[in-house]
Amino acid sequence: MNPTRIKAEYLLHWLVWQNDPAELQKILETKVHDLEKRDPRGRTPLLLAVTLGRLECTRILLKNNANVNVENKDGFSVLHEAISTADPELIQEILERRDYQRYSSRVGGIPELLKRIRDTPDFYVEMKWEFTSWVPLVSRMCPSDTYKVYKSGSNVRIDTTLLGFDQSNWQRGSRSYVFKGQEDSATMMEIDHESGQVYVEQMRVLSPHLDDMHAFRPSTESVSSRLTTPIVTTFVDTDKINFERNKSGIWGWRSDRNEIVNGYESKVFSANNVELVTKTRTEHLTEADKIRHKSSRSPLQSLLGIVEVEEKTPSPEVNGENKAEWSGNPCHITPEEYFDPTVDLGCRDIGRPREISTKIQKFKANLWLCENYPLSLPEQILPIVDLMAISSTHFAKLRDFITLQLPAGFPVKIEIPLFHVLNARITFGNIFALDEPVPGVTPITDDKAVACVLDDNCFEVPSGYVRLGSEALRPLSIDEDDELLQYAIQQSLMEAGSEEDQVTIWEALRAQKPNENGEEDESLQKAIQESLSPNLAPPTITSPMDTYRTSEETQLEIALKLSQQAQEDDEKQRREDQEMLDRVLQLSLAEQ
Repeated sequence: MNPTRIKAEYLLHWLVWQNDPAELQKILETKVHDLEKRDPRGRTPLLLAVTLGRLECTRILLKNNANVNVENKDGFSVLHEAISTADPELIQEILERRDYQRYSSRVGGIPELLKRIRDTPDFYVEMKWEFTSWVPLVSRMCPSDTYKVYKSGSNVRIDTTLLGFDQSNWQRGSRSYVFKGQEDSATMMEIDHESGQVYVEQMRVLSPHLDDMHAFRPSTESVSSRLTTPIVTTFVDTDKINFERNKSGIWGWRSDRNEIVNGYESKVFSANNVELVTKTRTEHLTEADKIRHKSSRSPLQSLLGIVEVEEKTPSPEVNGENKAEWSGNPCHITPEEYFDPTVDLGCRDIGRPREISTKIQKFKANLWLCENYPLSLPEQILPIVDLMAISSTHFAKLRDFITLQLPAGFPVKIEIPLFHVLNARITFGNIFALDEPVPGVTPITDDKAVACVLDDNCFEVPSGYVRLGSEALRPLSIDEDDELLQYAIQQSLMEAGSEEDQVTIWEALRAQKPNENGEEDESLQKAIQESLSPNLAPPTITSPMDTYRTSEETQLEIALKLSQQAQEDDEKQRREDQEMLDRVLQLSLAEQ
């Protein structure tokens, strides 16, 4: 592929490659080229600019609102690639624009979502989230948390339990989120039922001016923490997933399995070949940080069925004279090679040579599908899930799973993997408040259908509550809840404690303890502090790492106990199957 053809097909990418910011700005002013077009290697112009370390081109693309939240074909985001360059100025620019775009997406997306559901039938439903694990020590994180969802016209209310961590004690609370849609805007209210306060925010799209952008500028500590911790991305590989009916009975007398879930008969399916992939990159770390990261790994991982593969891209020799010129392209890849999809680059790539470890674990998820459930998944439930996914990656994972090509039916219960030892089971229940009465919800039943009527008071502030403006609001938008939850799981495996001490998912997300040798480090503490509501006292950190770090021998002992328990469970199941077979054979002989 010659330069003329490259410029014709990938002009913005070509100007980034040539590091020509002046011409790039001139072309972008014409607004005729797609800012999000991907090159043959799966990169947008912004991803290409960041990977090559083109700071001025990156700034121009950001000013033209190029999407910062895109990922390359390996699942790494623009921020991940910026961290890989170890350039603090570049990281700060990307972080600032990313947070601005996330806020804009939130305030711009919510009115659209409310308009989508305005004309759909009103409903009330409860979504019970249960966090399950076969590792006993994680059971302390595995009680349930129930979301109560009210929908009337373009108004939505979601009740949930929001917890905090205060002076080494778990704090429980009760909050409602109310979204009220207007024609071109929306109002969001966060109601704290314990303090009797309500925070009101008018959804307002900010302009990308200096004054508005300044609010999203990251701190020096936030940038520094990312430079000293590994880059981590976790995702579910859905390419190989297939669904099949579960069977019940014993060998020779097996049939399709059906179960009753909250009064509705459901077909039980298994999702096979579900792979949870975690990729960790460390090429930007100093040798001291790499040693610190490796020392925090647990020998228990290998006994949990986690396969870890380390990859290291060879770093070619670059002489001192051309080192700066080739810093973003150490393999000396020519544009003709890069933009030609028929050229196999092999191990070569642009950007800093990667040092990646990949962990893969296979799961078998289950789902229960009902063909006559009175709610519509795409019209009624999916917009609510989209609404919650704006600030929760767990809802985002649920959305990604239920938008797969599922078998016919409504998923009244569904299991999805979150992390290597933790699954989430979501169950829909108390539809239209038919099972248990709910204040403000009146169920309606007749021979043909069921529905409900919701009082307007459900979406209003209770009398006597104190109204506060949005400036007092600290939103529950947990930016890095995946990393926080993985940290909480790690601590639950390392700490010695009673399995009876159960905490909810929000408690786990808000646990704030020192993690000097972990992957989250200072960014973890900052994310937790930002997620805490203002009525909670700031947590005090006093205990050193050594007070809760368990020895390798203890962890191995735990793993051996788990293995022994699994063997005993298998033996018990075999005995029950054999007893059932014996009874069937006896009945068969008796009939003869």
